[in-house]
Amino acid sequence: MNDRKDTTMLLDGMRVISFCHYLQGPAATQYLADMGADVIKIEPPCGPLERRWSGGDSFVEGVSSFFLSANRNKRSIAIDLKHPASREIVQRLIQRSHVLVENFRSGVLERLGYGLEDVRKMRPDIIYVSATGYGSSGPMKNAVGQDLLVQARSGMIAAAGDYGIRPVPAGNAVVDQHSAALIAMGIAAAYVKQTRLGEGTFIEANLLNAALDLQTEPLTSFMCKPSLTAAVFERDPHLATWYHPAPYGVYQMADDFVVLSMNNTAGILAEILGSVVLKELSTRDLLKERDAFARELAKLLRELRLSDMGEKFSSAGVWFARVQDYCDLKTDPQVAANKVFQDVSVRQSKATLVNHPLRYDGQIPKVRHIATRCGQDGRDVLREIGFEEDQITGYFSQGVLYEEVEEE
Repeated sequence: MNDRKDTTMLLDGMRVISFCHYLQGPAATQYLADMGADVIKIEPPCGPLERRWSGGDSFVEGVSSFFLSANRNKRSIAIDLKHPASREIVQRLIQRSHVLVENFRSGVLERLGYGLEDVRKMRPDIIYVSATGYGSSGPMKNAVGQDLLVQARSGMIAAAGDYGIRPVPAGNAVVDQHSAALIAMGIAAAYVKQTRLGEGTFIEANLLNAALDLQTEPLTSFMCKPSLTAAVFERDPHLATWYHPAPYGVYQMADDFVVLSMNNTAGILAEILGSVVLKELSTRDLLKERDAFARELAKLLRELRLSDMGEKFSSAGVWFARVQDYCDLKTDPQVAANKVFQDVSVRQSKATLVNHPLRYDGQIPKVRHIATRCGQDGRDVLREIGFEEDQITGYFSQGVLYEEVEEE
């Protein structure tokens, strides 16, 4: 019998009410739920988009993989927030919660009567988190905030790829996920303040700031050198960034793609490959000569096999890695050692989830609950906050509450 204490429940006792949809807010509250917080997801009747849509049309027993990616360890209650009778339910939930998180457009919750000042009257020490696309002020405060749009607005896409010909976005919702991590970090800090001083905190997060935070290193480099213009982004397409010297980038070999990182091995590469041109270029400023070096290196590598050259690179101290795809990750020994993936039961089938990224005293946070049905925990939640059975039944019959029925 394994009676080892579960040290992953760092936030056990924290109660969170989540008015969140899509990815930014749900991913943030999932981090908290993984660490033991009791997160109650407030859903509209019939559920939010993440229950009905999934990238790649990927569903497990009718459950969206998009939903599964950001909503484990939460409980679901589906409420018609426009119904007058819903207010008593939501007010009780707020009064028992330490944290409220919302990622609607600016003004939505205010119109429903759950803006910051309204909620503070219900619970003065609440940690109130508002996550938007562009912020609560400025000309874009009401604009649609979506990951790809923000990647474009933030300069991220312009700085990647072949500038001026084919700007390249990240291949996933990287801004949403980073913003989620920042939100979880802010909530954890505010919770310490709340437990120590009994005071609440108003936290504002937005995707634009998260996208810029992701680019702290290159943005600081760019802003600290006023002479730079967007022309600096123009470079040989093999090079990964505008601010690293060659050979930093991605190259095609005869049998694979390889990335070469930076560790001052340009001269070593020249020797391994027997190139007089690379040897001469390696004596120059490889930030200024990056295009010439990358072009020559790409021409030479295209004729060689990574399977033949890998050992030579390793023994010479060259930092390199084969470019893997998602299929490779299924059998990657380091990914397996890190226990990144986990199979969980979803109705009568199995789904593979990406585990919480951190380990606490060597332990991975467990998957304790997945609300595969919209509103499935509503009855239990209402009992916990003091409603009688006849009241609960009445709320469902009146359309205040909703629960998806499990298909047989």
